[in-house]
Amino acid sequence: MPLGTRRASVVLANVAFVLVGVSAGVGGVLLPSQIADYRVDNATIGITFFTFSAGFMLAGITAGALIQRLGIRMALAVGCGAYVLAALYTATRPPFLALVAVQVVAGYGTGVLEAALNTYLTRLPNATTLLNRLHAFFGVGALLGPLMAAWILTLAPWPAVWLALALLALPLAAGFLTIYPRDDVPAPRDTAHRGRTPQDGTSSDQPSHAAADSAAAHGPEPAGRGLLASALRSPAVLLASLLLAVYVGLELGVGNWGFTYLVEEQAQPSLIAGYVISGYWLGLTLGRFLVSPAAARVGLGAAGMVYACLAGVTATAVLTWLAPVPAVAAAGFVLLGFFLGPIFPTVMAMVPRLTSARLVPTVIGVTNGVSLIGGAVFPWLAGTLAQGVGMWTLMLFAVILGLLQLVMWRSVAARMAAEPVPDAARL
Repeated sequence: MPLGTRRASVVLANVAFVLVGVSAGVGGVLLPSQIADYRVDNATIGITFFTFSAGFMLAGITAGALIQRLGIRMALAVGCGAYVLAALYTATRPPFLALVAVQVVAGYGTGVLEAALNTYLTRLPNATTLLNRLHAFFGVGALLGPLMAAWILTLAPWPAVWLALALLALPLAAGFLTIYPRDDVPAPRDTAHRGRTPQDGTSSDQPSHAAADSAAAHGPEPAGRGLLASALRSPAVLLASLLLAVYVGLELGVGNWGFTYLVEEQAQPSLIAGYVISGYWLGLTLGRFLVSPAAARVGLGAAGMVYACLAGVTATAVLTWLAPVPAVAAAGFVLLGFFLGPIFPTVMAMVPRLTSARLVPTVIGVTNGVSLIGGAVFPWLAGTLAQGVGMWTLMLFAVILGLLQLVMWRSVAARMAAEPVPDAARL
């Protein structure tokens, strides 16, 4: 692929993740309006988390076969088209049961987009850097989303926000069809030097020798359902998926209910609360842009960086929980986002080392899909606890999930190959 086309495809991927972030960021601001409009409680509106997650999971388990059959370009067009249709229908203010149902389509479209773009960038040089940037742009969108939603709600009812999202997504489909290659992405040029190298004792962004040796020993991977079955037989893949499920549950749990926590528990004005939640997504964005390069400069590998970030997440949540002062809460939300930021893309960049090259799209799809099950279960649980016990439980919820991730990461890191060499090159 020509360098200019590759750069354009990476830029378009980043723009797509801005939209995905905007879509996630508006959710928390729209929840109070939707609850009032449909006259439901926190637990009932939380059903939409599950149906969105079901669509996302469906995308995860089918993305590998979809990419293998249609290629990256058409898979992206399918995902973007599904998202646009779901957004347009949501903008009509459907009955509540239809709103719940259409989240399956929205989740499927979003899941296909994420799986395909993660797969595409994982196969390019400097995958760790590119994936951290990609997910940083999710944070850019999640930062802009609450501000956009709050502004639109001063002018129009909540369905207008979804109409704006549909209109923003339409040009992306045209861009995918124009810029992305017709066939699948070729393997990186340095596949002969994967895994641990004798020169420096570290590893690259590509799958390890263990994965390659496993593929050679078992012959070519099966197609269709066999791809999924092969991916699910790997304990390391399942552990990584569960870790990211807890991660996404924490990220979205705080992102969705943080606004309500600040308004109800700390009596902050809605405008200030909106700014604090934007600060949370800003912290997440800055963490993805800044932590990985800083870790590379001090020689901290990927596993150590994830440990440090998870420790920061847990400590910040404890501080915010034990010192419920508005100024402390504001700083705590920003720091919580900052430490959360690098975890997901760094783990995702390491996923190819868990499997053979042919299985990478399926494994990424499964990992991505399972992660959003946590994005449904844990935010629903946080809302249910808040309704039954009190909104103060949100920070205790964050502490528990932070500790759980630390325990799980220890198991995942033990099963992974050596840490990758920090990326030196840039596009």
